[in-house]
Amino acid sequence: MLNLLGMLRTTVFAFALVFAGAAAAQQEPLRIGFGMALTGPLAAMGKAALISMQIWKDDVNAKGGLLGRKVEFVYYDDQTNPASVPPLYSKLLDVDKVDLVVSGYGTAVVAPAMPLVMQRNLMFMTLFGLNVNSKFDYDRYFAIMPAGPRPAMGWTAGFFEAAKMITPQPVTIAIAGSDAEYPHMALDAAREHAHDMGLKVVYDKTFPPNTTDFAPVLRAIQATNPDVIFLATYPPESVGVIRAANEIGIKAKLFGGGLVGTQYVAIKTQLGPLLNGVVSVETFAPEIMSKLPSVEQFLVKYQARAAKEGVDPLGYYLPPYAYAELQVIEQAIKAVGSLDQAKLAEYMHKTSFDTVVGKVTFSKNGEWADNRALYVQYGNVTGNDVDGWKKPGRETVLYPPDFKTGTLRYPFEASRQ
Repeated sequence: MLNLLGMLRTTVFAFALVFAGAAAAQQEPLRIGFGMALTGPLAAMGKAALISMQIWKDDVNAKGGLLGRKVEFVYYDDQTNPASVPPLYSKLLDVDKVDLVVSGYGTAVVAPAMPLVMQRNLMFMTLFGLNVNSKFDYDRYFAIMPAGPRPAMGWTAGFFEAAKMITPQPVTIAIAGSDAEYPHMALDAAREHAHDMGLKVVYDKTFPPNTTDFAPVLRAIQATNPDVIFLATYPPESVGVIRAANEIGIKAKLFGGGLVGTQYVAIKTQLGPLLNGVVSVETFAPEIMSKLPSVEQFLVKYQARAAKEGVDPLGYYLPPYAYAELQVIEQAIKAVGSLDQAKLAEYMHKTSFDTVVGKVTFSKNGEWADNRALYVQYGNVTGNDVDGWKKPGRETVLYPPDFKTGTLRYPFEASRQ
C-alpha cells in the first residue's frame, strides 16, 4: 500500500512538472527579430517604421499576444548598410533565437538577407524592397509594397502614365539615377516603359551614390533636350537633383520619377516651393484619405507618438505599411495556430488580409496582387511649413485611375510657377 501511494505521489509530481513546464513555455515571449535603418541614409523612415511596429506590438499584446504569448522585438541598427545585414540576421537566429524574422526598410537591406533566410527555409515578410524576389524566386517571400506583381514596373508605371497625358505625345526621354540597388531596378523598369511607349532614350547614365553636386548631371541631361526626364534616387540625391533642376532652369515637359525622399516630411519642408511641378511616387496623400479611412485611424496613434519621439510627424509614406506588415503576420499566425514556417507561407499565399492600408493579397511571387503606387504632381507649395501637407491641395494624384484627383500640368518650367 505504501509503495502504491509512493508511486502515485511520484506520478502526480511528474505530471505537475510537465504541466508547469508547459505553462512556463507558453508564457515565454514570441520574439520577432529584424534589422532597421536607425542610422544612415534611410534612418528617417526606419525610425518611423519602428514606431509603427511598436504600436502594433502594444496593440496585439493588449489583446493577449499571439498563441497565448506576449510579443517582443529583438532588433538592431542595420545602418542602411547591406554588408551589416547577413551577420545581423545570423545573430538574431543563432544567438537571440528569435521565432520569426522580418526585414528592415528598403531594397538595399532586404536583398542581402535573402540567402540566409532561404537557407533556413523561413517565411520572410519584407518592407519596401523593390523587385527583390525576381533574383531569388523564393516561395516563402512576401512583400509589403503596393507596386503589384511586377513591382519595378508597377512602382514606375504612374510616371509614364503621366507622360501619356502630354499632347503632343513625348518623343524623347532622359533616364538617370544613382549606382545602387533600388535605382538600378527602377531604371531597368523605366527603360522597358520607354520602349513600350516608343520613346527614344537620349540619355541613360548612373552617377556615384556619394554625388553631392548635381548641376553637371542636370546640364548634361539638358544638353540632350529630352521631352521627359526620369530619375531614380535615394533621399540625399533626390534633394540634390530637385535643387539643381530649379537652379539651372530645367526645360522638359515632365520631370521626376522614383524619387525616394520626396515622401518624407523633412524633405518636403526643406524643399518647399522647389517641389512645385515635380512628379514623384507616393503611397498616400491627404487627397485620398476618404478612400482609406483605416489609415486615418492609424495615423491618430502614430502622430501622437511620433511627436514625442521627434520623427516624421505625418507618417503618410511608410508607417501604415509597417503596421500592415505585422497585421498580416498576426492574422496568419492566428489562422494557422502555430509558427510553422511552411504552413504560414502556404496560408499567406491563398488569403486576403484586412489591414490599415486596405486589402492585401499576394501574387504567386509574394508581391502584391494589385498595383497601388501613387504618382502625384506637387503644386501650390508656397512655404516650408508642415501644416500645409496635412490637408489636400499640394498633391495632385495622377495615377492610379481609382485615386486620380486631377491632370498633369506641363511643361515643367511652367508648372513650377
